[in-house]
Amino acid sequence: MISYTRYERARIIGARALQISMGAPVLVRTSRIDPLEIALEEFERGLVPITVKRHYGEREVVVA
Repeated sequence: MISYTRYERARIIGARALQISMGAPVLVRTSRIDPLEIALEEFERGLVPITVKRHYGEREVVVA
């Protein structure tokens, strides 16, 4: 599993929750209706379709 910082994790889950609340398809079967809880479950299962780019000086590293 990829190691994200707590800030990256919060940003990913928040962005995915917003997508879900705007009508994006849900990637897990769940009985939950809260977009934040659904996004958290997707994140924990590694199903969130979001890419993180980290910048190290002039270099850019993509973290899947």
